Order: sequence, then C-alpha cells, then structure tokens
Amino acid sequence: MPRTSHWLLRGLRHVDGILLTLVVLVLGISLAVVTSASGQSPVRISGHLVNMGLALVLMVLIANVPPHLLSKVGPPLYATGVILLVGVALFGEIRNGARRWLDLGFIAFQPSELLKLALPLMLAWYFQRNEAVLRAKHFMVGGILLLVPFLLILRQPDLGTALMLGASGFYLLFFAGLPWKVILGGATLGAASLPVVWGLMHDYQQRRVLMLLDPASDPLGAGYHIIQSTIAIGSGGLFGKGWMQGTQNQLDFIPERTTDFIYAVFGEEFGYAGAILLVCLYLAIVARGLVIAARAPTLFGRLMAATLSLNLFTYVFVNMGMVSGILPVVGVPLPLMSYGGTALVTLLLGMGILMSVATHRQLNKS
Repeated sequence: MPRTSHWLLRGLRHVDGILLTLVVLVLGISLAVVTSASGQSPVRISGHLVNMGLALVLMVLIANVPPHLLSKVGPPLYATGVILLVGVALFGEIRNGARRWLDLGFIAFQPSELLKLALPLMLAWYFQRNEAVLRAKHFMVGGILLLVPFLLILRQPDLGTALMLGASGFYLLFFAGLPWKVILGGATLGAASLPVVWGLMHDYQQRRVLMLLDPASDPLGAGYHIIQSTIAIGSGGLFGKGWMQGTQNQLDFIPERTTDFIYAVFGEEFGYAGAILLVCLYLAIVARGLVIAARAPTLFGRLMAATLSLNLFTYVFVNMGMVSGILPVVGVPLPLMSYGGTALVTLLLGMGILMSVATHRQLNKS
C-alpha cells in the first residue's frame, strides 16, 4: 500500500492543479447536460462516464512524460497518421456519403483525429530541431507538412476537420515566427480564390453556407438545424428553463443534441447566465494554457502549449457560432461537452501535454 501511494503521489505531481480543476468543472457540466439531452439514457450516461474516466487517466499519464520525450513521438505519429489517411482514401468505409472511417476489423476509427495531435507535435519537433537556423525554407517545409494531411482530409470530404487542422497548423507556424508579409499575402490570396473555392465545394457544403444567410428558405431540410438550435438558445432567456426542463430538448426538436448541438440544450436549460459561466471556464482554460506557453523554457513547449490553447478556443468559437447561427454548420463538437470518446480522448491528451510542459519546467531548464 505505501508503494502504491508513493507512485500515485509521484504521478499526480505532474498534474497542473488549475488546469485539472477547470477541466473537471466543464466535464461535470457536460455530464449533467448529456444526462438531460439523452433523456437520462443509462447507455449514454455510462458511456460518457467511461469516456471521461479513460480520457482523464490518459491525460495524467501523458502529463508524466517529459516534453523532450513527447517531441520524439511527433515524426512517427505524423507518418502513421498520413499513412492511415491514405488508407482511408483507398479502403475507407463510406458513411453518410463520406469516406472518413478506417475499419481494421477489431476497431473502426477516423484517422483524422490522430492528426489533431500528430501535426502540431511534428511541426513543433521540426522547428525546435532547426531553431538556431530558421529560414524561409523551413516554413515552406512546415507548410508542406500541413498541406498533405489537410488535402487528404478535405478529399474525404470533411471540410470541418480540414479547416480545424489548417487552423492548428497556422497557429504553430505563426508562433514559430512566420513573417507577417507571408500571412498577409496568404490572406489576400485566400480571399481572391474564394470564387474558385466555392465552385469546388460539394453541393451540401454550399447549401450549408446559403442556409446561414436564410435558414427559413428550407425550414424542414438544410435550415432545420440552425432554426431549432437558435429557438432553443433564445427560449432559455436569462436563467434558462431549468435542468431537464427544456421543451425543445425534451420534445426532440434539437438535432444531434448530445453531440454537435449540445450547446443548444445547455443554452435552453441554463440560459444566458449559464452560457456566460461556460464561456468563462473555457477562456480560463485557454488563458492557463497561454500562461504555460509563456513560461515554457523550450521552443517545443512554447509552440505546443500556445497551439493547443488556441485550438481549444477555435473549436469552442466554431461550435458555439455554428449552433447560434452565426457560422455555417460544419460538424465540430463542443470541447469537453459533446458526447464522444475519440474527440474527448484527443482533447485530454492535449491537456496532458500542456501539463507536461507546465510541470517539467525545472527539469527542462537543467
């Protein structure tokens, strides 16, 4: 027993208390909302608890791995992810018209989830390795490393994940020192290419953008998600209708209410005050991550901490904007809130990396 306690204490020594508290608070809210959104389904509740427990254990384990060892995982993990994406393109399982899943017999999963961590790990490793001699060519290589998985995921098609991955890669390149003239030039080129991009988009993707402008033009079709979610959020008022008292939720009007549109359930039941509290918790997590980045003694630690923090902010902003009707529906879950094991594990592995950077500072300095 003493030896077990000793190992447990050593493991918890590398857990950032502030970050853990904030994460657990959001997970607690998530459990309450999933319970309501699922109609108190024992299967969903138990599944969510199992997902949270597994993700938290993995987070603590990763927190105990020093950053210099984590950096070495980047290249093989990135190569594995790209190979799996090629496998999806060749042999992937088609679901709902998209080839995103790879069935290995004993498990079916989306390799794009792996790239959410593999890409920043790879880029952070690459830039730290070349920190003393960074030139324009290194940013070009970084751009190619980003472009390969981006195009493979875009081809599936999975526009939402591709855009989120692109944002993640951009953040890391930016914090690595990408020149402003390159950023402004890329932004100008991107804006000029919008008509071409529009023509290359699939019909359902174009409909999603058009529905953002006028969802009432197809209230029972493409505009249904936005209409019902905004009704739910608006009807919540200042303090909400109460836990498990939301009529839009209980009467099954809100689509995908345990996953992508869980924020609509939350807004209806807890209102504007609850939404402010949730946003503050997310901002506190992001702020803590940026503080960790600012204090990190190595370039790898700074790049990973800053990128993972802004990734979380981006996912929250896109999901809340999508559910509130100010952004197109792109199928992005709400971090730490939406039901789903793969996304939660990926996210808490990222939190574990943040904790590793935060708690191994003295070891890195020496």
